[in-house]
This record gives sequence, structure tokens and C-alpha cells, in this order.
Amino acid sequence: MISAILRMLMAIMLVFGLLMPGQQTTEGNQIAMKEQSKQYTKPSDEELRKTLSPLQYHVTQEAGTEHPYTNEYWQHSAPGIYVDIVTGEPLFTSKQKYQSSCGWPAFFDSIEDARIREIEDLSYGMKRTEVRSTLGDTHLGHVFENDPESPNGIRYCINSASLRFIPKDQMEQEGYGDLLKDLD
Repeated sequence: MISAILRMLMAIMLVFGLLMPGQQTTEGNQIAMKEQSKQYTKPSDEELRKTLSPLQYHVTQEAGTEHPYTNEYWQHSAPGIYVDIVTGEPLFTSKQKYQSSCGWPAFFDSIEDARIREIEDLSYGMKRTEVRSTLGDTHLGHVFENDPESPNGIRYCINSASLRFIPKDQMEQEGYGDLLKDLD
């Protein structure tokens, strides 16, 4: 019920974000709205098993963790955005990423709070806060407070295997041009 309400609210926000006051509704805008609403849907488990690597599937669907210090985006610093590998939903920007000694990509904030859910995680005898994407229910990693390396004390410690990086110069052609302003 709550996730359905969140999806509806996000769809309403998308419509208002695409149709600014005074802007005419054109066929192109209608097509863009339809494409974006479809863009962030979770594929079937069968499709995910075909498209994701075994590690990506384990991390995103079985709440696994990749090895620290050897993953794809840990020391990555190019400008662009990081999207949910399952749905394509944009989650973090390179402006929100910082170098952390944790061994995984670290972000001090997300693009939009509504795109990330926090869940209490008591696994392995620890008390942590798991983070998942809202629409894809993709396991991303964990969030921690009071990180001295973070600009604001918050560290989203995210598995590279749950992300796909889109370079700034490819964002427009991949349908993320509206987020270019977040990289300035």
C-alpha cells in the first residue's frame, strides 16, 4: 500500500517536473512522460537472471555484499550519475560521492530521498540500516551516521554491483538530461 502511494506521488512529481507553468503540452512531452514512467520498472526474476551477472544478482536480489577495495566504482571519480542497475532509476551523482576508506563507493546524499528506503538490518549480529531502491527494491548497501570522512557525517556505503554509472556526456542520450543541472 505504501509503495503504491509512493509510486503515485513520484509519478505526479514527474508530471509537474516535465510540464513547467506556461509550457505547452506537446506530443514529444507526452511521449517523454510515458517513457520515463516505464523506465523505472523492475523486470521479472527470469529477466534479471538473464541480464545481471551472478554477483549483481546476488547483491541486488539476495542482499549480498561484494568484496571491498576491488569493486568497480570504489575509487571512480568521473562526472555523471549512478543509477539502480535493476530499474535504471537515478540514485546518486558524482557530486555526492566522496573518497572513503570503507572500500565501497560512498555518497553523503542521494538525488532524491524518496528513491531510497531505509530498513533495520540485524543480520550477522550487528544493528545496521540497509538501503534499498524504492521502485526496484534493489539491495544497495547500508547507511551510517557520524562518518568523519563524510562532508555531512552520513555515509551511504553502496555496492558497485547494484549500480550502473552513466557518464555526464552520455546522460542526455540515455534519457537523464534533466539531471545535468545537478552536476554543475
